[in-house]
Amino acid sequence: MAKNKKKKNKTNKTNKPNKQRDIKDFFSMKEVLVITVMAIIFGWFMGSIITSKTAKVNESEDIKKFTNVYNHIANNYYKKVDRKKLVESAINGMLNDLDDPYTSYMDEEETDSFNRIMDGEYKGVGVSIVKYKEDIIIIGAFKGSPAQVAGIKAGDIILEIDGKSFKNKDADDVIKEVQNKKEIEIKIKRKEEEKTFKIKVKKVEIPSVSSEVIEKNGEKVGVISISVFALNTSTQFKKELQSLEKKNIKSYILDLRSNPGGYLTEATNILSEFMDSSHVIYQIKTKKRTEKFYSEGKKNKNYKVVVLLDENSASASEVVAAALKESYGATIVGKKSYGKGTVQRTAKITGGGTIKYTIENWLTPKGNYINKKGIEPSVEVDLNEDYYDEPTNDNDNQLQKALELITKK
Repeated sequence: MAKNKKKKNKTNKTNKPNKQRDIKDFFSMKEVLVITVMAIIFGWFMGSIITSKTAKVNESEDIKKFTNVYNHIANNYYKKVDRKKLVESAINGMLNDLDDPYTSYMDEEETDSFNRIMDGEYKGVGVSIVKYKEDIIIIGAFKGSPAQVAGIKAGDIILEIDGKSFKNKDADDVIKEVQNKKEIEIKIKRKEEEKTFKIKVKKVEIPSVSSEVIEKNGEKVGVISISVFALNTSTQFKKELQSLEKKNIKSYILDLRSNPGGYLTEATNILSEFMDSSHVIYQIKTKKRTEKFYSEGKKNKNYKVVVLLDENSASASEVVAAALKESYGATIVGKKSYGKGTVQRTAKITGGGTIKYTIENWLTPKGNYINKKGIEPSVEVDLNEDYYDEPTNDNDNQLQKALELITKK
């Protein structure tokens, strides 16, 4: 994160890495129930991070001790040893000893997958899925994606991929089956009918933002959904917002449910669409001080705003929700968010892997610490189970409550 001058956030508006401190904010896919699978390529543990160059470590007695043990095992153990796995196990052991769920190691393959998803594009088929009970349900196919072109629809249940059953399987199993293939044959169940599709696996731009206009009580409301904060998210958000503004929409619902986070710079850019630079949007607390960061917007917008959250909304999602609630006056509907209030630094290591480790805490604009606490909704609403059977706006009672509140005279 760039240090701000005169208390103004110097987050890079062009989405290029900041020369001082580039912030990425992300969260664990394995700890959430609903997993948005962008072309089914990731299910990795995500947490709020700050990237930096790896510090050069001088060899000490501790390093010599480790090297000595490694050499003994690698050279003398009675069975054949995979040296790469041995080192990775040692790294994982060292980080696990810190007893911090957000301090962890990504190997080269996981690093590549993470970088692709955060760049806003990937190689896949272009679907979002949710694990519900025994089934993996497709909740959407990206516009123009191979899956949509093939005929995949929201509500389809994945039965098989290339002849392999996915009953009682996890999203990670789907990921492993699809990645690195050129084409898949997928069998789905649509209501009572089974269908089989052949789908090409190719590079797909992740549409992390979508919008629609819903009329309620004689008023038109713009509903903007954000699935992740990737490098192109704020650009997509601005495009959708401008399109809605041209339709003279004055009320907005920002749907951040099951959004695991992403780049904090993208969250900053989105918040800057609503507030000018006089508004604090978050704070960073270090061992030595607490520093406020401000919106980069040029003007305030007087729209009515409701934010939708659930138990799987985390990190950058919580930053946006807290800022809109405390600095803008938005209402929050849904369930208490996950509660991710720590910041990590990432460092590339030899061999293509990446480590991340906690260094700071982030606070809401008013200085509240939400880690392991989450953000309480203004109006708590449990999502109807009917929504999973038929994911429509009419069955989405959380959305319907937000519409009721925002159109209330």
